[in-house]
Amino acid sequence: MKTLWYAFWMCFGMFCGIPCPVKIWDEQARPRMISCLPLVGGVIGACTVGIYALLTRLGLPYAAAMTAAPWLLSGCIHLDGYMDCCDAIFSRRELKRRQEILKDSHVGSFAVIGMALLAIVTFELWRESDGVALLPLALIPVVSRSCAAVAVSRMKPMETSQYSGGFQQKKTPLALPVFCLILCAAACFLPGIGLGALALPACCAGYWLAALAADRELGGMSGDVSGFALTVGELCGVAALTLLH
Repeated sequence: MKTLWYAFWMCFGMFCGIPCPVKIWDEQARPRMISCLPLVGGVIGACTVGIYALLTRLGLPYAAAMTAAPWLLSGCIHLDGYMDCCDAIFSRRELKRRQEILKDSHVGSFAVIGMALLAIVTFELWRESDGVALLPLALIPVVSRSCAAVAVSRMKPMETSQYSGGFQQKKTPLALPVFCLILCAAACFLPGIGLGALALPACCAGYWLAALAADRELGGMSGDVSGFALTVGELCGVAALTLLH
């Protein structure tokens, strides 16, 4: 339990934009850190619901805030991976060159185009929505990060990724992410949620389709690939939530 406690705060500090109240690091807890991604997703989901409820109650336009909230709450770390993958994938170069572009810290034109399209689509989805189910909204970040934990831990890592070395991805226990996915699946059948529940399978499907496509284009799993898939998956979840509420 102590190891899991350390792993959660390590994960919180690395993958959440909210200031971490507990600053600890235990190398023995490192293999469990990725397992705690769904818990961090729960924190981000709860904050997103709070922002949505507050802005709705105040009668303020919330499309811009709801567009930016998931990115800012995660410290834009997944958005960075999304932009890097856009640059690499849409360059249409040979595999080795795509991997070099992925690791390049400079922002290319395809990253800017991909970011602009993502922001416009997300903003329009929220602008056209006049109300959503709060439980699926809270669980979208949990689903996306549960999928990320499984993908990062079990998909073949890219040769240039940190996961190919000392991350010990095969030792990462997946009981917690799988349990969170099961709970989210069960939540889809709760009374009163309606068609908004489809946001959760849409998020899951979007993540895996994006992850598999990026894996094929870039030669393996990496942090950037997971961030790309997570961003696309959450976009699919928001689309289903706002269009089918």
